[in-house]
Amino acid sequence: MNGVQLALLALHRGEQRLSVELADVAARHRADHEIHHVATDVAAWSHEHVRRLAEASGRHGLDLDGPHGDPWNSVPSALANELSGQESRGPEPELLLLRDLRDLHLAAAYNSLHWEMLAQVAQASGAPDLLSLASSCHPRTLRQMRWTNTMIKTLSPQVLSSL
Repeated sequence: MNGVQLALLALHRGEQRLSVELADVAARHRADHEIHHVATDVAAWSHEHVRRLAEASGRHGLDLDGPHGDPWNSVPSALANELSGQESRGPEPELLLLRDLRDLHLAAAYNSLHWEMLAQVAQASGAPDLLSLASSCHPRTLRQMRWTNTMIKTLSPQVLSSL
């Protein structure tokens, strides 16, 4: 596997994971309309990134629909929550939301770094299609990070001082 393929694989897995996590957060916090609607909207961005990465990978000798399946999708989210004891402990909804936003932010930061790496290797190896892909998708990932960061800044003082 070459560097381009490695970057594509890391991004594909990361965007799949973020898409699933955003959809889970939207469902878990559906009573909070802003969280629900924004998370649903930005999950669609990651879903589109997954599709575009899969299309691009074929042109670069990598089949992302093949044996490189996403390990994050192997365990359904509800089962994963149950196994980790998250549902049985019953944290305050606001604290759970803060934790979810933190996890989303870290997942988006992971993807942002990989978009940057893909752009750099695309430029170095003369792959204008991948440079264009990174240039169009990375700004959305940065917007996902800004949204989670803003929500964390907004909610943290109230949630953490009430503990």
